[in-house]
Amino acid sequence: MSMNKMKIGVIGAGSISDLHFQSYSKQDNADLFAVCDMNQQRAEKKAHQYAIKHVYTDYRELLANPDLDAVSICTWNDSHAEISIAALRAGKHVLVEKPLCKTVEEANRIADAVRETGNILQVGFVRRYDTNAQLVKRFIENGDLGELYYAKASCIRRLGNPGGWFADTERSGGGPLIDIGVHVIDLCWYLMGRPKPVSVSGHTYNKLGNRSNVRNLSFYQAADYDASLNSVEDMANALIRFENGASLFVDVSFTLHAKQDETSVKLYGDKGGFELEPELVFVTEMNDTILNVSPQTDSKSLNVAEAFNNEIKHFLACCQTGNSPISPVEDGITMMKILCGIYESASKGKEINL
Repeated sequence: MSMNKMKIGVIGAGSISDLHFQSYSKQDNADLFAVCDMNQQRAEKKAHQYAIKHVYTDYRELLANPDLDAVSICTWNDSHAEISIAALRAGKHVLVEKPLCKTVEEANRIADAVRETGNILQVGFVRRYDTNAQLVKRFIENGDLGELYYAKASCIRRLGNPGGWFADTERSGGGPLIDIGVHVIDLCWYLMGRPKPVSVSGHTYNKLGNRSNVRNLSFYQAADYDASLNSVEDMANALIRFENGASLFVDVSFTLHAKQDETSVKLYGDKGGFELEPELVFVTEMNDTILNVSPQTDSKSLNVAEAFNNEIKHFLACCQTGNSPISPVEDGITMMKILCGIYESASKGKEINL
């Protein structure tokens, strides 16, 4: 592998792949070398857009290319484990979109392949790579906020799920919890210092379907959208308890009778607290006075394109240096334990020990 240019393949050319293509195209040490999608027309469109030499419709053929160094996996959740393991064993480094997979058993098999091959696998917990998240982490590690003992996160959408694989639990593994909830759960857990989760208590609801009845509003729909097909939850909430006594409450939805869409991430410590989303604000005390402090930064809120760019840059650096990524496979396993535990808790109607 050249230390100057890594040859990159992107497997899955759906909507999330655009952020991968765009980020790789900005890196001096990356060469977008191959693209694969079951839909050949879609793969060829991306190849034309980014001047990619090799186009495949079978990921196995892409992985068989000996010149390829690393891949981004941007496919349906149910294929993450299979493709990740195959890529690692083919000698490729892997950046796999969140969630790592669908089950804890799959996650453990991926981890086995990482250990067996010694190749890099980075889980796409992209919010960890947000510039503001890394700024907050420096404050936390400096002890400015003290012990973080409680976090609260929401990712609320109103209009309905996008349909297609998003609405198919066999392909997705679930609804908003595993699709968008994983982002805010992971971000809180990461900033809290990744304490060991010991139990979860969760609820899921399926009340409003795909919201195909809503008029005069446009929203993202999968290519195979069908309002009659939906086997995932509309909404989920959970309380996650950690070994150190800290706790995290989260609620997420594709569909809810809420006033507006909302994303919020709030963490509280014994010396101070902060809100990372929707806008970065620190809360602290000086001279016996509670203060809200707004830091001077380039952006007060999440910049998705920048976060993906940081994530891709970090992945390439890890591949070339052998350093472990800040979102390693072990964290993907823990997140699957949390997510699967919440679904189990909801189905059984009781708290689940992890």
